[in-house]
Amino acid sequence: MRFILLAIAFSLAMPAAAQSYPTRPVRFIVGFTPGGGVDINARLLAAKMSESLGQQVVVENKPGAGTNIAAEYVAKSPPDGYTLFFNSAAFAINLALYKPPPYALADFAPVSVFSESVNLLVVSPSLPVKSLQELIALAKSQPKTLNYSSAGSGTTQHLAAELFKLRSGTEIVHIPYKGSAPALTALIAGEVQLSFSNTVAIAPHVRSGRLRALAVAGARRTDVLPDVPTMKEAGLEGVEVPLWFGLLAPAGTPRPVIHLLAEGVASAARSPDLRHKLIDQGAEPIGNTPAEFQRQLRDEVARWMEVVKVSGAKAE
Repeated sequence: MRFILLAIAFSLAMPAAAQSYPTRPVRFIVGFTPGGGVDINARLLAAKMSESLGQQVVVENKPGAGTNIAAEYVAKSPPDGYTLFFNSAAFAINLALYKPPPYALADFAPVSVFSESVNLLVVSPSLPVKSLQELIALAKSQPKTLNYSSAGSGTTQHLAAELFKLRSGTEIVHIPYKGSAPALTALIAGEVQLSFSNTVAIAPHVRSGRLRALAVAGARRTDVLPDVPTMKEAGLEGVEVPLWFGLLAPAGTPRPVIHLLAEGVASAARSPDLRHKLIDQGAEPIGNTPAEFQRQLRDEVARWMEVVKVSGAKAE
């Protein structure tokens, strides 16, 4: 019923502006390097929306500054629906983490959340720990000896790790990289000992034995790696870091175009082939409305402001 009402709403909001759009290729700007969870989701969605829009949708990576370079680029782009921002929960985190914020929520028009995933705490197999409590004990016995990688200062990986440090009373050193892929490569290579990463990017490496998953930073276990306990189950309360992948447009983009794009995201998320791919990779298809996404962002910004204040996390 929800999707029927969604389709009706979209059909009533598609006058001339949407009927003539798009007439040329559309770009998804991604603030991370290729290969990470955000990039993987962006490319899955771009391929499917190329079919539904009748125009090529390309992914363009602009990594750096915790996705702020990409965000600023999109915010200053013409609000015509041809330059869009595909991002993760880092979008909301940055509004809480940076002083002053690099952009305002009002600079963007939320389109839709494509999928949601969870972060896992993973360690290098060379680290002599097989449980969360063993890791905490090791970190406490050797303060500032262990290192963790992230996709950059201000990313979900960074803030998840800082929240973990706060809740566990450990001192672990942050090593930021320019994107999820190099952060993951560094962990696999043993340059760092642990990291938080989403199931989309990490599951294949856990299954292969290249990495060891200790806990899920979420309210429930993931079906992709069902044997991995949640943080709470492993004995640590208050470490839940939800992770979404969604599409935003520059503020001022015509509403009919926003609704047409949102319908494209929802349709892609519901398509059997993409749905199976997302679930296999540990992501849940979403495809919500612009209004629902707007409310979600407002709630998340408020939550992350509280986390940043309590943890003392800073953008380095």
